[in-house]
Amino acid sequence: MAETALLELDRVQAWYGASHVLHGISLRVHQGEVVALVGRNGAGKTTTLRTVMGLMPKAEGRVRFAGSDLLPLAAHRRFHLGLAYVPEDRRIVPGLSVRENLRLGLVAAKAEIDERAAIAEIAETFPRLRERLDQEGVTLSGGEQQMLAIARALIARPRMVLLDEPSEGIMPVLVEEMGVLFRRLRDQGKTLLLVEQNVEWALRLADRAVIIDQGEVVHESSAAALLADKDIQDRYCAV
Repeated sequence: MAETALLELDRVQAWYGASHVLHGISLRVHQGEVVALVGRNGAGKTTTLRTVMGLMPKAEGRVRFAGSDLLPLAAHRRFHLGLAYVPEDRRIVPGLSVRENLRLGLVAAKAEIDERAAIAEIAETFPRLRERLDQEGVTLSGGEQQMLAIARALIARPRMVLLDEPSEGIMPVLVEEMGVLFRRLRDQGKTLLLVEQNVEWALRLADRAVIIDQGEVVHESSAAALLADKDIQDRYCAV
């Protein structure tokens, strides 16, 4: 019998008003797996993440996470099930310190988590943030703000994290640091669904790859196989 997926999308469709964006997306992500969702800009990658998180005005089909049907649930209920989301715009709250932004991540947790221990754990994982806990979050560099957004998602110890373009606009040295972090999370058995325009970087991190084009899944394989297939990359991922 096939292993049950942690996240499953089956023939999912989504709309922004009259604009039909997703046309029957089906994909699965298993516990402990890193899946890269790649494709050109406007292909429907971000819309797929937003549909999972309950942020689309209209969606149909089936979305299941850890055995629960998500589409009837409000967005905050999905967080309580153990889903976390790092949007492309990061959403660091002005006027709040790094520590206070991290505390916001604990609000989403259904289980009681010791704040002091959780922040200490994050500080160990993100040394750059440890040095800046009392600094206002929006004064960090772009790469450090991205790390804060990821840390805020991780602090509630979710079962799965959805990341939208984490390397976008980040200096190469911080992109490499982020790659080290994601590899460590993968080795710890974390489950990640990663939308990324930096295809080669994403494929070197992921176990599997799914390509979306014009709102449909057009290719699925191991990440290593897609990394070696330049023809497929050029057909569906080249800018």
